[in-house]
Parts: sequence; structure tokens; C-alpha cells
Amino acid sequence: MIAILTGFTTIGIIIAVGYGALRCGVVGTGARDMLTRLAFFIAMPALLVNVVAEADLGDLLRLPLFIQVIVIAVAAGIFLLANRLWLRLKAPEATIGTYAASYINAANIGIPVAVYVLGDPAATVPLMLLQSLLLGPLAIMLLDLLTAGRVSWRFVLTQPLRNPIILAAIIGVVLSLTGWRLPYMVDAPLRLVGGAAIPMQLLAFGMSLSGARLLGPQSARRAAAVAALVKVVVMPVLAFVVARFVFRLDDVLVFSAVVLAGLPTAQNVYNYAGRFRRGEILARDTILLTTVMSPVVFIIAAALLR
Repeated sequence: MIAILTGFTTIGIIIAVGYGALRCGVVGTGARDMLTRLAFFIAMPALLVNVVAEADLGDLLRLPLFIQVIVIAVAAGIFLLANRLWLRLKAPEATIGTYAASYINAANIGIPVAVYVLGDPAATVPLMLLQSLLLGPLAIMLLDLLTAGRVSWRFVLTQPLRNPIILAAIIGVVLSLTGWRLPYMVDAPLRLVGGAAIPMQLLAFGMSLSGARLLGPQSARRAAAVAALVKVVVMPVLAFVVARFVFRLDDVLVFSAVVLAGLPTAQNVYNYAGRFRRGEILARDTILLTTVMSPVVFIIAAALLR
């Protein structure tokens, strides 16, 4: 329990430093975008190459991933049912809401949580690959079809290949499967740059909270509230039930399943909404709500399960 609280505290302090740096004028508003781009295009890929290369892929692709697949599918279904019975969003907005309620932030927040709380930096890698290679292109295909009445298959199929994090993970998979090791002169700088990925992400995330306004006048408040509750309350409970009572996993794996399911909504959902100009405020508010709520869920899970 002490180790888990230490992990949460470490994450919280770095986020607070990023928030304070922007609020106090230590850095300008452009610092967040710079850190985000550096982490996304350089530091995180460098980190993932080694994390995936050194992981046991057989362990990564077993029950933990299957549990998350079940939880994501059920959460998406719950939001769609709520929309049909109550929210009545149009199809594109309902698609964004469904993703906001079920698409897990496995990278920006997931990897720091995996490192400091779960003690396994590779814990979110299978989930990251699943979402980026399957769920992400599916979102683009659906939104393309619902907004334009057609699908740009070339864009859909090449979307994962334009993501440096996915490319880095694929390189790591190849290294793991073949047993190859990078030359020291390549491996050493990769590890050094990769070590900056998590602090960059957390600092940038803290900066993003400065000036953020939740549930403004134009917000789809009911839809955002439903999506947030499904994401950070229903999904962890589902993960607990499936892991404990369906698959009868031990306490460590149950806690890991609950924490992964309780991660906030991924920024990708806002990116998808922005590309098609549908449901942007819904995506933004759900991301902010789940980001604020998820640490509370983590602490409750740690108190009850560890």
C-alpha cells in the first residue's frame, strides 16, 4: 500500500510542478505543446522500443488484455444503451461519446501509472497496440462514414503507420521475437532519451490543466457525465468482477486490471472529434472529468484490494 501511495504521490507532484510552472509564468503557453510533441515523437518511441523488446510477449497477450477487451466492449455498449434511452445524441456525437466512455489513456497517463503504481512499464503496451491498431482506425472509419457518407480506406489503413509510438512498439516486438539486441551505441542514447518520456508527459499534462474549464455553457453535460461515470466507475467495477469472479485471478492481477480499466479517457478521442468537427466539447469535457476522477478511483482500489 505504501509503495502504491508513493507512486501516486510521485505522479501527482510532477503534474503539480507542470501546472505551477505554467500558472506562475515560469514557462509560456507554448511549452505544453513542445513537451507533448517531444514526448510523442521522440522520447516515448525511444522508451517503448526497449520496454517492448525486453517484455515477455507471451505474457502480454494473455488474460489481462482479454479482460480489458471485455470491459471496453461492455462499457461501449452501456453508453450506446444510455444514448438510445436517454441522451439521444446524433450518430457522430454518439460515436465520440462511446469512445470517450471506453477508450483508455494507455500512453500519456497509462505508462507513468504502469511504472510507478503497477511496477511494470509494459503493462499498458498490449492495450495501446489494441486501441491504436484496431479501435482507432475503426473510429475514423465510422466517423468518416457517418459524416461524409463514405470511407477513405487509405487513410484508415495507414493511420497506425503514421503514429511513431506504434512504429516503436512494432520495432520492439520484432526485437523481442527475434532475440536481436541493439548495438550499445544505439541502445544507450535510446535509453537516455526514453528516460525523459514520463516526466515530459506528466509535466505537459499538468500544464494542460491550467485554465481548463469543465462543463461550460456549450457542454453536452449529461452525455459527458454519463461517459465519465462509465469510464472511471463502471469500467473498474467490471474489471474487478471479470478478473475476480470469472477468471479468478490473484490479488495482484485483479488490482492491475482495475487500475488499467480506471485510467482516464485518452486524448485520441478529442483528436478524432476535432478531425471531423463533431462532439469536440463532449470529448474535451469527458477527458477532463475522467482525469480529475481517476486518481480517486485508484486510491479507493488500492485501499480495497492491496
